[in-house]
Amino acid sequence: MKDFKGKVAIITGAAYGFGKEFVKQAAERGMKIVAVDIVGDELAKTGELAKELGAEDIVCITADVGIYADTEKVVNETMEKFGQIDLLMCNAGVAVPGAGINLPLRDWEWIVQTNLMSQIYFMRQVVPIMMKQGWHCNIMNTCSVAGVINFTGMVPYFTTKHAAVALNESLNYELQAMGADIAMGVFCPGYVQTHLDHSEEYRPERFKAPDDPYYASEEFAKGQAAAKFVIETGYPLEGFGATVFKAIEDDQFYVLTHREYDGMLQLQTMEKLKMKNPNLAELVAAINAAKEK
Repeated sequence: MKDFKGKVAIITGAAYGFGKEFVKQAAERGMKIVAVDIVGDELAKTGELAKELGAEDIVCITADVGIYADTEKVVNETMEKFGQIDLLMCNAGVAVPGAGINLPLRDWEWIVQTNLMSQIYFMRQVVPIMMKQGWHCNIMNTCSVAGVINFTGMVPYFTTKHAAVALNESLNYELQAMGADIAMGVFCPGYVQTHLDHSEEYRPERFKAPDDPYYASEEFAKGQAAAKFVIETGYPLEGFGATVFKAIEDDQFYVLTHREYDGMLQLQTMEKLKMKNPNLAELVAAINAAKEK
């Protein structure tokens, strides 16, 4: 997408982090924006900021993107308001640290619905609209470096991010086979100072169980502390919005911003090609070697 002005963008996860940065970039480029998040009060602040940056048309919709009916509401309101969709950016994501075998199933379901199913819900509706429009459109979905490498500690998160990358890759092939003029992309960053470590603040009621002893356990507390540390010590958020929008402008599919993970990616790829068992000790050694560079 070379010319953004006047084009219509749906951006989810817009109250915080990457979603908010993408709204700012879209506003500065003169796009018409539909900003979506489950946290309505913070979303309204994003809308006001977008107007300050020059957005003339922005609609803020409070929705739970893990519910199909809510995504239908977003798409329908977008078409009623603007009559077209040119850019889709699915950024909503949550994480609950903890061992995969110990994490309550409700957390697995919450993570799967938010990180993966939300992208399926939106693309299932938006792709046919884009194809019917007949002009060049873009989809850029946030998937995380956790979608191309694996490690310990957040099995559901890695699972959904790998699935999201596979979803976008395979759908991209299908769209090419159909001759669709839709450029897809996956944004796969490492740790950045977003709001991911505050996922509990926007846990939907249907996934709450305050009496479950897991949430009072030492494992849960340590996981939350670790998540807070890696996010707060991650890369500053500033600049990532411009990087991703440059990738959209160039119709770039893979957007991997943290190249210090290349060694892990190469190691795990070679394990597969050589049919070698995954080895945690070798993986940790690769991580430590990357830190020393």
